[in-house]
Amino acid sequence: MWWKTAVASAALAIAGPAVAQRPADALAGLWMNPHGSVVVRAGDCGSKLCGWIGWANGQAKQDAREEGVDPLIGVALLQDYEPNKDGTWSGTIYVPDMGRRFSSTIALVDRNQLKVKGCLIGGFICRSQLWHRVEHMPDA
Repeated sequence: MWWKTAVASAALAIAGPAVAQRPADALAGLWMNPHGSVVVRAGDCGSKLCGWIGWANGQAKQDAREEGVDPLIGVALLQDYEPNKDGTWSGTIYVPDMGRRFSSTIALVDRNQLKVKGCLIGGFICRSQLWHRVEHMPDA
């Protein structure tokens, strides 16, 4: 299921300052997906927000490898997110084990939780997950 991997891969954790100077500062840092299979490092990519896989467990690496994504570490999972007026961010999420990109929104629930939503078919079919901030990458 694409949304499991997307959310799993979308595991980012905030390590930004307590008082953000820019809206993206609150989203910057490390996030882990709810399955504990991926950690994503979120940060600036030009004037936008992006997130790259910094850690993945063996199963996530194998699933991605089966779709021709190897290595998984360093892959841009969150791509070109821009802020919306309602406090959410819109961009594209890449699902490595499917080799596909989906429209996506992310929203900070609180300092330690990020809601990641990916959609198919123009937003008619969507799935959401809560990613949790981590302070460091898991041990290998």
